[in-house]
Amino acid sequence: MTERLHHWIGGARVAGSSGEHFPSINPTTLEDLYEVPRGNEEDVRKAVAAAKAAFEHDSWRRLSASRRGRLLRNLGDLIAEHAEELARSESLDNGKLLREMRGQLATLPEYLYYYAGLADKVQGSQIPATNVDILNYTQREPLGVVGAITPWNSPLTLTTSKIAPALAAGNTVVIKPSEHTSRTILMVAELASQAGFPDGVVNVVTGYGAEAGAALVAHPDLAKISFTGSTATGSRIAAQAAARFIGCTLELGGKSPNIVFDDADVANAAMGVIAGIYAAGGQTCIAGSRVFAHKAVYDELLERVSERARSIRIGDPLAAETELGPLAFADQLDKVASYVDLGVTEGASVRVGGGRPEGLDLPGYFYQPTVLTDVDNSMRVVREEIFGPVAAIMPFETEDELVALANDTEYGLAAGVWTQNLARAHRMARRLDAGTIWVNTYRAMSPMSPRQGFKSSGVGIEHGLESMHEYTRLKSVWINTDEGPVADPFVMRG
Repeated sequence: MTERLHHWIGGARVAGSSGEHFPSINPTTLEDLYEVPRGNEEDVRKAVAAAKAAFEHDSWRRLSASRRGRLLRNLGDLIAEHAEELARSESLDNGKLLREMRGQLATLPEYLYYYAGLADKVQGSQIPATNVDILNYTQREPLGVVGAITPWNSPLTLTTSKIAPALAAGNTVVIKPSEHTSRTILMVAELASQAGFPDGVVNVVTGYGAEAGAALVAHPDLAKISFTGSTATGSRIAAQAAARFIGCTLELGGKSPNIVFDDADVANAAMGVIAGIYAAGGQTCIAGSRVFAHKAVYDELLERVSERARSIRIGDPLAAETELGPLAFADQLDKVASYVDLGVTEGASVRVGGGRPEGLDLPGYFYQPTVLTDVDNSMRVVREEIFGPVAAIMPFETEDELVALANDTEYGLAAGVWTQNLARAHRMARRLDAGTIWVNTYRAMSPMSPRQGFKSSGVGIEHGLESMHEYTRLKSVWINTDEGPVADPFVMRG
């Protein structure tokens, strides 16, 4: 019998109010893994009420910032203890390589430790006043209940990027995980209780975005929304947040350029292109899906990337020898396949891949690593986010031409640059319109380094000290230290 999970509300497992459930499907075997409640407005109401009560209770509100940090550290330790179980669960849920998920789980406690250290470093300041009797200072306060709507591609890492700074700042949270990957978020919510977080500080409501997610965004007691997902959904969330004058942090789509100049180490650049688009099956917002190669190295780069793409071993993500697992769910497979077909219709040539792998003894949502050539920036397959293992490789001649091509996109999440020219590296970092620029590497990440999407790639900052300000409000306090009589405001002073 398929295991049936529950919401996590107020420090306890809570059955869904509708009684309806739906399965999470293993994308490798197409078997049901478990079932979760189909959350609705009533479930969200309970979760937000629990979070609001916890925010207002002395057990959390009067807890010192240093002790909040200690709880985050406890949670990091518990995640480290359960790392293998969590990594395996995520790999089963979304089809990512088990060794990749093990790598994420190995670094995930560092996110908690980092924000644990920041919990008591959020400070105000004293402001000089023109009147020596006035003391003016600022202080930062938590917002209240934060709603976190998180994706399926790296569930724990991307959820932690939201809830760690939110909790460090003193907020409480309600998480709506992706309907495709709910288990590990529920597991970590229970670990938060074991770590010592008061009941109601961390809550999880499972369900579909159009139901549970929409109800969470619309709840009047929410102080902020933090969302990672598609640009179209992020736009709707931003409009709702603006209408209610609450904050939102949005980490959205990308169509990132990975640029190889003529002076680059082409072997290294080819591995960077492979890592940028085929690692994680291309199912990452920072995927380097638009590859620009200088005409002097275009042929060599194309051959190196194509050769390695052909040899990537596709199979069970739990197997040590596998290099590419399945796409996460059926709709994603259909989307990737339809975009490749569209690219061919637009005039693109399929150099490598372009379809389902043959001879694979697994029924899952597998798609070959694909290289498209004969493409240009006007094609939809180049302009729109595919979110799969599809690279479009294009030549360029001059630096100015490259900058114009790379910036000719609605997105601005990330960019990669491969060059041995130090001056050019700095020029590209300045000229490329993206929030993260990698030079001679790709996909480097750290909780200490702030990340922001430009243009349609998002609003707000995740990671780093700057992210703490996303989850606080600034208050200015004015105190008159003169105990003498207050002057009549209508009597002019000499």
